[in-house]
Amino acid sequence: MVQVDPFLDGRREKIAALATRYQLPAVDSHPEFAASGGLVSYGNSLPEIYRLQGICRANTQGRKPGRSSGQQSVKVEMVINLKTAKMLGLTVPQSLVARADEVIE
Repeated sequence: MVQVDPFLDGRREKIAALATRYQLPAVDSHPEFAASGGLVSYGNSLPEIYRLQGICRANTQGRKPGRSSGQQSVKVEMVINLKTAKMLGLTVPQSLVARADEVIE
């Protein structure tokens, strides 16, 4: 499991490549990770976060700092890379594939 960390954020492709090279199933929170060869990504939906930021920004216009309420995204996205699973010799249950927001075949 790759932790959320500024140092690691810019190295996701390298981490995915190393995990694939050493045949390690790796999970990350960013969809780009699964697209670069990681097994699964599961985390907050970035488009949803950006949408909420826009709403929050619009709602704070003209208000004093500290007087606005925050919102937190509760929508998560899961991307499964079946090519990586096959390469690792793993079988992903169909129930999990059915729940995924995106499946890379």
